[in-house]
Amino acid sequence: MTLDLCIVTASNNPACLELNLMQSPMVKCGQVGVQVEYDAPSATIAYARGMAATTSQIIVFAHQDVYFPRGWEEQLACVLDDLETRDPDWAILACCGISVIGDFIGDVWSTSLGGRIGAPMGNPQPVQSVDELVIIMRRSAGLTWDTELPNFHMYGTDIVQSALASGQGAWVADLPVIHNDNFHTRLGSDFTASFRYMQRKWRAVLPIQTTVGKITRWGIALALSKREARKSIDYRKQLALDPLVDPRHYAAESGLE
Repeated sequence: MTLDLCIVTASNNPACLELNLMQSPMVKCGQVGVQVEYDAPSATIAYARGMAATTSQIIVFAHQDVYFPRGWEEQLACVLDDLETRDPDWAILACCGISVIGDFIGDVWSTSLGGRIGAPMGNPQPVQSVDELVIIMRRSAGLTWDTELPNFHMYGTDIVQSALASGQGAWVADLPVIHNDNFHTRLGSDFTASFRYMQRKWRAVLPIQTTVGKITRWGIALALSKREARKSIDYRKQLALDPLVDPRHYAAESGLE
């Protein structure tokens, strides 16, 4: 399968962008173009702008600190060939997320979590939510980003739920990447605003499990997510690796390249 593929990213740090995403072999050799949206007020505004500025049928929305290992685009083509047989109406695909029964699935190298997390799955699996580091969209699915969703949280869950509400599929498959991310300490007021928006918008289908906790109708879920983040700070600090290291080093170390 030959892919009509592009990448869209939101960036507030050109140095981070150049160290990671722009060093990905498929980008550096000019095979895959990157639409960069700088300093947008929210992820969904950045991605809506990026989507409008591109025409590719397959759009990869990726964080600026993601590195795609050599051959990733070929792996994606194989996954899509299989997925389109399983689910011709797929809309969203990702490299990690939350399964329909609430388990984390996927295979990613995360600097902030100290190495490779998850495991290969074999076949693609349907999901209720995805992590935002890489979100792949089929343009013809007709989905749009909700630009009213504030800040830079929960948009992976939102776009998956939009796909499911439209009768289309959302999946996670074996597409490992390097997420050369900084260690994050607490969930702040920006996370609270995103969480509250999602509570209101998807009230009819709650609860929804995400990679940072469960969204329910009740405030206790938000409090629990914040408490778990606080409790795990010291442990996560011990795990975290240096995000300024060339991601190609981590790709080699993890066997992804």
